[in-house]
Amino acid sequence: MTDREYMERAISLAERGRGWTNPNPMVGAVIVKDGRIIGEGFHARWGELHAERRAIASLTESAEGASLYVTLEPCCHYGKTPPCTEAILEQKIARVVIGSRDPNPKVAGKGAEILRKAGVMVEEDFMREECDCLNPVFFHYITTGMPYVVMKYAMTADGKIATKTGASKWISGDRSRKAVHEMRHNYMGIMAGIGTVLADDPMLNVRLEGKKSPIRIICDSSLRIPADSRICQTAKEYKTIVACGAVTEMMKEKEQTLEQKGIEIVSLPDNEGRIDLKKLMKYLGDKGIDSVLLEGGAALNESALSAGIVQKVKVFLAPKIFGGEKAMTPVMGKGVEFPGQAVLMELEGISQIGQDILLEYKVGGEERCLQGS
Repeated sequence: MTDREYMERAISLAERGRGWTNPNPMVGAVIVKDGRIIGEGFHARWGELHAERRAIASLTESAEGASLYVTLEPCCHYGKTPPCTEAILEQKIARVVIGSRDPNPKVAGKGAEILRKAGVMVEEDFMREECDCLNPVFFHYITTGMPYVVMKYAMTADGKIATKTGASKWISGDRSRKAVHEMRHNYMGIMAGIGTVLADDPMLNVRLEGKKSPIRIICDSSLRIPADSRICQTAKEYKTIVACGAVTEMMKEKEQTLEQKGIEIVSLPDNEGRIDLKKLMKYLGDKGIDSVLLEGGAALNESALSAGIVQKVKVFLAPKIFGGEKAMTPVMGKGVEFPGQAVLMELEGISQIGQDILLEYKVGGEERCLQGS
């Protein structure tokens, strides 16, 4: 096998931790000696052994003089687990091949430097692009302190998310809806607006065996969420945060009712008394929530894009046409006046799921947000 094949194996191992390691990165490691894999591992869950230590724990023979292929720079600080650099040196591994560089200030080149100073041959940036693709969430969160936000919606071929009567079940097919539950597992939080709650009474959980449900975040400026909604009724089963604007005297009794049901209420008003989404992202980031799947309606989608909090957009395009002037589109609001004011995106992937097409875009950045909204 070649260096590339060993790193590809490490990448495939890292993928097994998807959805479980947050807010830590996904990492895979392979130990090779005399052309044979003698140990391998991946970071399986937050708080558990890192990939390097799991690979070492699986060794079938001494790793002295071996090569270690790891998708992310080994850590060199004490966290939930001891530094991986210490374990590498203890095993007398001679060569370490690193894919991604770790932007965490506690690591950021220090891990590689420690190994080099101890006489280990270190190669960095090997298949870096492929390894970086594992952890856009971690890289964004560790450098900004804010969650990585993915906006997801399903629409018809003519750009509608509901009919003229407001009916929206179902636009996408069964396989796409299953894929959405996989997405929910991958992110720490799921966010929706009060309009979605009132219209659909959703659960916003994961209904796949062996997968975890995300923390539910509801944007509800005036605390209109019904106490008998499925979100409220299951708040002690699934952690739920309701973000609101300024809390008035009329809202205090409702606030107490919701808190008694196990819901966390956070008031983050902007100058107009509505929810300040940037403040909400800072709040969620401070709580260790590194990622949010935004399943909001057209109003929340527009607000999120205007606030510049969205990093990625995933669109399920269904082979249907609804038509109608009053049929809702994915992003409402005032819209832009000229094409040059559009939110610019970069196409990252196209795939077919059943009869639907999944389009994946990277959002350009804050300077490209909707103007005049």
